[in-house]
Amino acid sequence: MFTGLVADRGHVRTAERDASGLRLGVTSALATELETGDSVAVNGVCLTAASVESGAFSAYVMAETSRRSSLGSLSAGDEVNLELPLRAGDRLGGHVVQGHVDGVGEVEAIEEEGSARVVRIDAGPELLRYVVEKGSIAVDGASLTVASVDAGGFTVSLIPETLERTTLRSAAPGRAVNLEVDVMAKHLEKLFPAHQEVRA
Repeated sequence: MFTGLVADRGHVRTAERDASGLRLGVTSALATELETGDSVAVNGVCLTAASVESGAFSAYVMAETSRRSSLGSLSAGDEVNLELPLRAGDRLGGHVVQGHVDGVGEVEAIEEEGSARVVRIDAGPELLRYVVEKGSIAVDGASLTVASVDAGGFTVSLIPETLERTTLRSAAPGRAVNLEVDVMAKHLEKLFPAHQEVRA
């Protein structure tokens, strides 16, 4: 489990593709805290460290992960948001993030608003059904608050700290971003389907 508080911006050192998927090599100071088999969130996707060396780790991106996320398009030189799993006793400063990306959105527009930057993201109805104003959403692994939402997408307001610590500082229109909606909304829908009749 993660919190959506990005701990480091890593750099993709290698992106090797073969029939089984993609193997990423990522450099980051966080590698010193990893061991082989540990989980790490890369742009919001929970991956397993396949190998760890000084200042770097590698992880496999399987076909299902590529279909659900933007990781399949990564190349050497790209920056990625990184977070290690929540430890027992840690503060939950963001929101509950599983690292199970629900789908991919696209940055539509960016507007400066004082010291903040407002980013509008297009998303499909299968994701927007779970997005509510002032609710939480993970965008490329960063826990953000939804500023507004409509039938075509939603906006988030990025404060200077978020811009400094994450790759969202370089987000531009057309960029694909990984989205993970609030898991509680999905569980509630499963328990109480919208079409279910309320019995007296």
